[in-house]
Amino acid sequence: MDFGEVLSRAWQITWKYKVLWIFGILAGCGGQGGRGSFNFQGNGGAPGGPLPPGLRRFGIVLDRWFSSLSDVEAILLMVGIAVAVLLLVAVVLAASTVGRIGLIRGTLEADQGAAALTFGGLFAQVRPFFWRVLGLNVLLGVVLLLAFGSIAAFAAVFTVLTFGLGVLCLLPLICLLAPAAWFFGIVIEQANVALIADDLSIVESLARGWQVVRENVGPMIVMGLILTLGIGLIGGFIIALPLFLIVFPVFVAMFGDTAQVQNTGLLIAGLCFVLYLPVLLVLAGILRTYIESAWTLTYLRLAAPAAGPAAMLDAPAR
Repeated sequence: MDFGEVLSRAWQITWKYKVLWIFGILAGCGGQGGRGSFNFQGNGGAPGGPLPPGLRRFGIVLDRWFSSLSDVEAILLMVGIAVAVLLLVAVVLAASTVGRIGLIRGTLEADQGAAALTFGGLFAQVRPFFWRVLGLNVLLGVVLLLAFGSIAAFAAVFTVLTFGLGVLCLLPLICLLAPAAWFFGIVIEQANVALIADDLSIVESLARGWQVVRENVGPMIVMGLILTLGIGLIGGFIIALPLFLIVFPVFVAMFGDTAQVQNTGLLIAGLCFVLYLPVLLVLAGILRTYIESAWTLTYLRLAAPAAGPAAMLDAPAR
């Protein structure tokens, strides 16, 4: 495979069809019980000194409000928070799914020479694939979670039974988990592209994605290193770098000697974050668009001719 052609073509698509940035932002979207006291201290026993007056007063009010709740009210509050978290997770999963489908469909059309792409046109193509793509990624996420959870539980029990010596025996296994998860992520990428490009079912897309990766393991590993450890890691660090600078006023506030210094530091950090947030979203959307386009083109270049660039642009609903 011509890696240079794929990477340059992905950038051409990313820059020319800027509507894909919206789907990149969406794709970037995929993380108590009991009553208690927040214990905000007015005299500030923490190493950084007392909390800013405004924040301290808010914490005291919140602490008193939680302490005044009855058991039933506390349970209802916890249930409400749990429902809100589940709704938020559902919204994030839906947005991420829409973004992924839009990016892959947009790349397919762009690679076939589409003059222009529109948000409405791409969004209309989401529905036939939405539930299959969502089901595929949720299923793989659950499998991955169960696998790592089982390994972690086994490692904990084994370590306890061997009085801590067993962890030495498990080090090789632990070292293999990161590359195994990374390689599993490549298969997931190709399975998603296969599902959308070839209009497959969940099981068929998994088989197809694994087949393409297995038959082209060398190019896939090289492209994975370029996109994830190279462009993804370095690009993500550069995009997030201003956030580290924004944190500096927070440290000034934490170690400030006066309430005025603390309040000013927090205010500056908050304003800087609000101003940089739109820029952060756009840059992250561009980065995600480029990476997803590159993975889609990788599949199209490496898959068998019958399942290559001749993707169905008007795939029927299943």
